[in-house]
Amino acid sequence: MTVGIDNIQFLATSVHRVGVLEMLHDGPTDRQDLCEATGASSPTIGRVLTDFQERRWLVRDGPRYGLTPLGEYVADQFLTLRDAMKIEEKLRDVWQWLPVEMPGFSVDLFADAVVSYPGPGYPYEPVERLGQLIASTSSLRGFDNIVYKSSNLETACGAVLEGMTFEYVFTPEALEGMVAWNPDRIMEVTACENATVLVHDHLPDGDRCGLGIVDDRVGICCHDVETGALVAVIDTNAPEARDWAISVFEQVRVEATPVDPDTFESRVPS
Repeated sequence: MTVGIDNIQFLATSVHRVGVLEMLHDGPTDRQDLCEATGASSPTIGRVLTDFQERRWLVRDGPRYGLTPLGEYVADQFLTLRDAMKIEEKLRDVWQWLPVEMPGFSVDLFADAVVSYPGPGYPYEPVERLGQLIASTSSLRGFDNIVYKSSNLETACGAVLEGMTFEYVFTPEALEGMVAWNPDRIMEVTACENATVLVHDHLPDGDRCGLGIVDDRVGICCHDVETGALVAVIDTNAPEARDWAISVFEQVRVEATPVDPDTFESRVPS
């Protein structure tokens, strides 16, 4: 019952074993290169190689060592598990806000994400990260049902007025909140040709998060279920994540209703 666990422990408790396994996974190499890559001494590398050979994970061809098919299998599975645990650790504090209703979502899509989460004594990191993303893009697409901090609303409005392409889907409540923030400013922005505002009654994962797509990144904006406050931003530039986000956005957009700037006030719930 413990054979598999014992082998995981055998690898996981030694950075040198993991380093050798990872390097050999990239192709055959010699002992000197293994020493330089791992920072281990030659005797230590020798012990690791002997242990691997005893497990039939390794073969030697002259001065070079390479993985057997069994060793390749072990490396594939172990390194995949290790990488999965890295992702888990990164997203552990924000797991409750990850999408569950957006089709095709996978944690793997955000393996390289930047997670902006309030640290001890500094609650503004998510708001600042969102502001940076808005200020540095030429286009912004997405959907959400909350109204962000006024500083980010002002950043977005200013960017639209300067030419940023804006295409966003809101719930009726979010539209009402934005107009209440600054009616004149919102009317000015929605009148721009480069701005498209739509409304949707039931956004996917609307009670936990929204989705934003900028030039080269995609972000999940996480918000408190009770207060609607922005509590975290998870963003990545992974192409597969951006492709996924675009497909989800396009589906939501098809289901949404455009808000005509000329009748904007009448479309916002009173």
